[in-house]
Amino acid sequence: MRIVLLLIQKELKQVVRNRAMLPILFVFPVIQLVILSFAATHDIKNIKLAVADYDHSESSRTLINKLTASEYFILKGTPQSDGGAFDFLQNGQADAVLTIPPHFERDVMRRQPVSLQFEVNAINGQKAGLAASYAGQVFQSFGRQVAEEWQLRFVNAAASPPSIVRPLAAIETTSSYWYNPELDYKTFMVPGILGELVAMLVLILSAMNVVREKELGTIEQINVSPIRKWQFISGKLLPFLLIGLFDLALGLTAGKLLFDIPIVGSLWVVVAFCVVNIFYVLGIGFFISNFAGTQQQAMFIAWFFMVIFILMSGLFTPIESMPEWAQAMTVPNPIAHFVEVMRMVLLKGSSWADVRYNFLVMIGLGVLMNGLAVWTYRKRVG
Repeated sequence: MRIVLLLIQKELKQVVRNRAMLPILFVFPVIQLVILSFAATHDIKNIKLAVADYDHSESSRTLINKLTASEYFILKGTPQSDGGAFDFLQNGQADAVLTIPPHFERDVMRRQPVSLQFEVNAINGQKAGLAASYAGQVFQSFGRQVAEEWQLRFVNAAASPPSIVRPLAAIETTSSYWYNPELDYKTFMVPGILGELVAMLVLILSAMNVVREKELGTIEQINVSPIRKWQFISGKLLPFLLIGLFDLALGLTAGKLLFDIPIVGSLWVVVAFCVVNIFYVLGIGFFISNFAGTQQQAMFIAWFFMVIFILMSGLFTPIESMPEWAQAMTVPNPIAHFVEVMRMVLLKGSSWADVRYNFLVMIGLGVLMNGLAVWTYRKRVG
């Protein structure tokens, strides 16, 4: 054990002495957390809207004002023909075009069916779907407003012929949002981004660490020493476990101070899962280093796996929306488990029993991957 502690001390000294490495370990993760938390959002705002109004009535202006009064739509133009409306979509001046037909107000006042045409640029399917959903909510709100005005008009006139006035349904809907009552996207993203950054940093650095010894030639001195393989590997990987825990604490502090991220669950569960997750990630990194000849090669291999891990982690798109074969591929994905546990514990207050499956999967894969790393490491000279 004394040999392992000496190797850990050696690695930590090398990290402290490397001035170029210190910002990568302790400054860049915080900067990335702040930038990504503001930039990585699925909230669609400032949708460019063009309106072709062929009615020019008070009702059509009210509808347009309701659309532009929201934070989602910005009025970019009022084309006077169908061709002009298409040009707005074609040249990118508008993301959506609303066409209000003639006699719109007349049909509304007569309580006749009214057809509105809402065309959306669907190159970005997600943006198009949300734009149509936002517009639908505004149209429904406009319909309710018109119905209430009619109800009030007949009540004030003390006349409400049942054949003309349709009574409003006495239905009231109240929504309650749990775990993120303000629907703040940063509350959803920060815990996931933090888990992704810790895993990514540990994987890349651990993959490059042993290869660096090969490039410097010091690996041969270690190989001819009486140090055993498990002692060498432990001494190489445990410092990065400590660094990963430090980055986790740094990120949680920044998330709380800058974004006021709720910490509902136990931090001990978060720390414990971080340990087993990093244990697995370190095994992957060391396994890569056994087959890489240079630091550049190790970094590219690690980044190849990291891109797959990030895109299939559920950080940006729900895992449940993926095909079944893709969902099966997320089981050995350390970032997918890290993101899920961080969100469950910090936002929902989940206990160890709720994330037991994630713990067991990471422990099993960690033992397997580190065993492969030790087995494939060859202590030889030349």
